[in-house]
Amino acid sequence: MRLGVATVVLSALVLLTACGNPASNKSQAVTGEAASVTPQAVGGQKYSITPENSKIEWVGSKVTGSHNGAFEKFSGQVDYTGNPETSRVQITIDTNSLTSDDPKLTEHLKTADFFDVAKFPQATFVSTAIRPGGDKGASHTVTGNLTMHGQTKAVTFPATIAATADAITVDSSFSINRKDFGITYAGAANNLIRDDVVLTLKIRATKA
Repeated sequence: MRLGVATVVLSALVLLTACGNPASNKSQAVTGEAASVTPQAVGGQKYSITPENSKIEWVGSKVTGSHNGAFEKFSGQVDYTGNPETSRVQITIDTNSLTSDDPKLTEHLKTADFFDVAKFPQATFVSTAIRPGGDKGASHTVTGNLTMHGQTKAVTFPATIAATADAITVDSSFSINRKDFGITYAGAANNLIRDDVVLTLKIRATKA
């Protein structure tokens, strides 16, 4: 009898661990009113961001578990001045290139319940400020305008930025509230979708 109780308790603990919120240990992105973007190009060396050298990944979750995914088509550029704080990062994402670990989920995420890729085929990000120091040991804090699902918001998140003669690297993993961009689908009543989604950026921009 005692063994049976212990087994039930252990199973419950395993289930709770498996269904934990993957965003709980991540820095939370701060969203706000979009900032104005200087129209003229930033000087310096241009570095290209492509799917061949970079990754944009995500993790979404609900009460019973989580799903991993990515965007497979995107392009961008780092205008590097020699100082991250005066440089600029910009990325354009093909939302229809979204993938997940479940083909049915992938198709659902492309509908009007979520990204509505037919209506909003692109998401864009343009940095407006890069400051030294960041949460959880990050080297910098990046702020920029993120346009997604037809809404543009300023988003601030930590990132670790490094430069070599051949590449600019930007590494960041943070949670962002999907409802800030009007993606409000709740999911099943007994299996609600969490608001926070983890975004992971692995940028390895190379000289254009």
